[in-house]
Amino acid sequence: MKIAIGNDHAGTSYKQKIVAYLEAEGHNVTNYGTDDDGSVDYPDFGHPVATQVENGTADFGIVICGSGNGIAMSVNKHQGVRGALCWIKEIAVLAREHNNANVIAIPARYTSENQAVDMVKAFLNTEFEGGRHQRRVDKIACS
Repeated sequence: MKIAIGNDHAGTSYKQKIVAYLEAEGHNVTNYGTDDDGSVDYPDFGHPVATQVENGTADFGIVICGSGNGIAMSVNKHQGVRGALCWIKEIAVLAREHNNANVIAIPARYTSENQAVDMVKAFLNTEFEGGRHQRRVDKIACS
């Protein structure tokens, strides 16, 4: 699976742990995030991830910032991107099952690194249920 990942300064260590997990699982990961703790602007790292998902070069995206909100707002500006802010594994599962989310946004200041990896595992291993949820997902995109 091809996965794009991006983070600001709050998510650097989270990204490193997530990337190690993904690569160990055989996924192809493209890193658009910062690799240090110096202050940066989250949209600069969220937009490239969303672009990859939007144009189909990545199957899924993972974005990380302090609250998860700013980077989620950034990725959701892209057509066809359904970014879900997740803070526990169960929300990540529902985001996939019910919303067909294709980007997970993780709040680094409100989850542990292990929780983040668990959310990513759940997110990537959960299928969209379709059915009644498809009608709702179809209404997300503006025509």
